[in-house]
Amino acid sequence: MNPRFPSRPISLPLVVAAAFWLIAADDAKDITETLGMDFSTTKIEIVPARGPVSMLVGQGGNIGVSVGGDGVFMVDDQFAPLTERIITAVQTLSDKPIQYVINTHWHYDHAGGNRNLGKRGIPLVAHDNARQRLVAGQVLEPFGLEILPEPDVGLPEITFSDTLTFHLNGESVRVFHVENAHTDGDSIVHFQGSNVIHMGDTYFNGIYPFVDVSSGGSVAGMLRAVDRVLALADDQTKIIPGHGPMSKREELMAYRDMLVTVKERVSAGINNGKSANQMVEEKILMDLDPHWGNGMLKAPIIIRIMHTDLTRNAD
Repeated sequence: MNPRFPSRPISLPLVVAAAFWLIAADDAKDITETLGMDFSTTKIEIVPARGPVSMLVGQGGNIGVSVGGDGVFMVDDQFAPLTERIITAVQTLSDKPIQYVINTHWHYDHAGGNRNLGKRGIPLVAHDNARQRLVAGQVLEPFGLEILPEPDVGLPEITFSDTLTFHLNGESVRVFHVENAHTDGDSIVHFQGSNVIHMGDTYFNGIYPFVDVSSGGSVAGMLRAVDRVLALADDQTKIIPGHGPMSKREELMAYRDMLVTVKERVSAGINNGKSANQMVEEKILMDLDPHWGNGMLKAPIIIRIMHTDLTRNAD
């Protein structure tokens, strides 16, 4: 969960920006008026991956798209105000209809377009837990935000518990759940024939990630998700992150190293009886900040999130 990176400077306080990423509104006007944000200059960029698979970059999580004779298969759908622009971009790739949309998790910068696509009769797919969180609504503890339940039209009608395989556009697309990573309902999508993997928000390329501990996420789960993808990937694999540019195995390994380093430093502080605020004041991630601290989430936020996670979870 996070807006597109890199993105134009945002002057709103972090909490307001976080609300923008997540709050479900019935239409674009409500979002822009309530939060003072404007989608008018957002463009949808198409980045080819390999074979029938491309990445769409706009505002919100990166979208994966597979096109071919069987139609369009889409991974995530960003914010509701961008749906028409996303569809227009897809139509430049294929004149076939969108057959399925899968949500990598429940956050509204990845699933905010669900209601618009659901109204078009497009089947929505997600992990069981992602649907449950959309049904119930959520409170995101790090930002003190209450998220209202998603209307029925925006709820995934197909769910799964472990794995799910689609056979379309000349290849098998294997979707698998990774437990308690970014959330408790994350899905990773492997386009096996194309050698392309969409990791959702288990991977933020080149920036500190958001670990949603209030939705069951954990840094240990993030590392397990990364390790599963590293086991599948080779040097030719194209990796679509939840945020950031198209990636590859070498960059994913660097991301893993960063996660391990942050976890070790926060764990060491906890073992020495230090609070999250003390670790922030000591700037324990100062050497990492020039590379990883250029996104919306700065070092103080990830330190506090990881402190919360690691004091709740012994692993």
